[in-house]
Amino acid sequence: MIELTKTGIDGLDDILNGGIVRNSTTLISGNPGAGKSLLGLQYIYNGVEMFDERGIYLSFEENESDLAEAAESIGFENWDRYVKEGKINVYDKQVLLRENDFSSALEILLDDLDDDRYERLVLDSLTMFQLFFESEREKRTYLLKFTDILRENNLTTLMTNEQGTVFPETDIGLENFLTDGNIFLLQTPTDSGVNRYVWVAKMRKQNIDTDIFPMEISDGGINVHQNASAFSMMSEEESPI
Repeated sequence: MIELTKTGIDGLDDILNGGIVRNSTTLISGNPGAGKSLLGLQYIYNGVEMFDERGIYLSFEENESDLAEAAESIGFENWDRYVKEGKINVYDKQVLLRENDFSSALEILLDDLDDDRYERLVLDSLTMFQLFFESEREKRTYLLKFTDILRENNLTTLMTNEQGTVFPETDIGLENFLTDGNIFLLQTPTDSGVNRYVWVAKMRKQNIDTDIFPMEISDGGINVHQNASAFSMMSEEESPI
C-alpha cells in the first residue's frame, strides 16, 4: 500500500490520484511567474492548516519577511503564527547563502532534517541552489546526496526549478531525471492576461492523469480545474513550440 501526502491544493490531488508519494521528491518546473513558489508555500501551509503536518521551507531567493508577506497576501493568514510556533521552519537566503558553500548550508540544516516532527519540505529554488557548484557533475552529486538525506528522514519534498521555455519538451534538464516526480506549470499570454496550466508529467509508483489542466491563482492560492486543456489533444505538428 503506497502512502500519499496530500497537497491540499484544490484539483491537484485529484489528478495525482490522491496526492504525492510519501518520502518522495517532486520537481515543480515553470517559467517566471508561473506560480512555482506559490505552490511551494501552499503545500507547506496546507500541511499545517489541514493535515497537522509540519514543514521546512528553504528559500535561496527570498528573505523570511518577504515570504511571510507573500504568504499572507495570498490568504495564508496564519503563516506567521505557524512560523513562530515552529510548525513551519523557514531558512531564508540570508542563512542558506551565508557561507557560499553547500556543505556549510547542509550542516545548518541537518538537525532539523533529522527531526521527525517535520514531514514536508520545499526547496525554492534549484536555479539558485546550483550556483553553489562549479560543474554539472558536482551539482548532480550533491543533489543526489541531498535527496537521499531527505528520503532517509521521511520528508516529502517539492523542489522548484526555473524553466526557460513556455513548453518543457525542448528544455528538459538533468534534475527531471533525478527526482521521483515532475510537475510543470505552464502559462501562455492572451489579450486579457495569462492562461495558466498544470501538467503532471511523471510520478513514480503512481497512476496519474497526464492531461494538461487549467489552473488559476486567486485569494487562497492555486486551484486546478478538472476539464483537460485542448493542449493535451495537440499533435506534435500542432504544438506551439
